Amino acid sequence: MDVLFAIFYILIQCTWGILQTLLGFIVFLMNINNKHYFFNGAIVTVREAPSSVSLGMFVFVTSNPMKDKRVENKIPDEELSQRLLVHEYGHTIQSLIFGPLYLIVMGIPSTLWGFLPSCQKKRENGVSYFSFFTESFANYLGEKITKEKSMENAVI
Repeated sequence: MDVLFAIFYILIQCTWGILQTLLGFIVFLMNINNKHYFFNGAIVTVREAPSSVSLGMFVFVTSNPMKDKRVENKIPDEELSQRLLVHEYGHTIQSLIFGPLYLIVMGIPSTLWGFLPSCQKKRENGVSYFSFFTESFANYLGEKITKEKSMENAVI
């Protein structure tokens, strides 16, 4: 990772993306005893939760990615965790792009897509979580910046 990019990334997240970065910092403090590491300028926290989330420069990844028991998952667990990290990192890039509008334009629709029962029902019928616009855009951005593979249209 280029040091100049990391400095620029942190500076923009702490100014243009301050709303979500402050929320991320609060969640970070709530998870202070968990494992943390840096990934391309972002602070990653591993936690025991059913899902992952990104808030500004803070990424919270699940230690146990949910898998759909009806689908034979062809992605090994370690690779799945790395792809999920690239996806979540893509959300941090969305934060850089949308700044104070991120929570409205990306965060709320993504959360609704993830947790509304009607949306969950669609995924039960085989629609990939990552096919929704906020998620596919995060995949694209994560792959573009990191040069690593993201979630594509995985059903997990």
